[in-house]
Amino acid sequence: MKRIDAINEIAAKVKESGALLIGNIGIPCKEIHHVCDIPTNFYMLGSMGLASSIGLGLALARPDKKVVAIDGDGSILMNMGTLATIATQSPENYLLVIVDNGAYGSTGNQPTATSVVTDLAAVARGAGNRDVLEVSTPEGLRDVLKKTEKGIIVVKAEPGNTDAPVIEMTPEGIIKRFMDISSQPSH
Repeated sequence: MKRIDAINEIAAKVKESGALLIGNIGIPCKEIHHVCDIPTNFYMLGSMGLASSIGLGLALARPDKKVVAIDGDGSILMNMGTLATIATQSPENYLLVIVDNGAYGSTGNQPTATSVVTDLAAVARGAGNRDVLEVSTPEGLRDVLKKTEKGIIVVKAEPGNTDAPVIEMTPEGIIKRFMDISSQPSH
């Protein structure tokens, strides 16, 4: 499975559930945008390691809305403290999907520590998270997403990027569109 396969499965869940989606840096955001550009998506274009924290903050601020964040292994390695904070807060409406492809995909596919030794599911559990699942196929991810509303899913994937087009919206346009929709009351 490649990251784009995981994004396709996550996008299907987001569209079905109406969840708010937080995407991580660069190429993954371009892939999300290409697969499923909807106003409930927030593209975190330039802050590596913060999609999980932004998603958590949003879930805490808006307990009436489901929130899904997609982060990569490189991003989680940059901000491992987020795993302990997620465990401490443990919101019922927050799902973090970590796509672990063992590479820094947005900067040239250099290997991360997860390609050698670091097990992010074990790290998440060690930080106190009880709801941690691991998958490695699109079908497995689809099945887990059907029955999982909160916690952490670590998706093992192969390195590689698609040739998704550049997001034409400005950062200001992205945030305005997202704030307009995310601030509306849930139905």
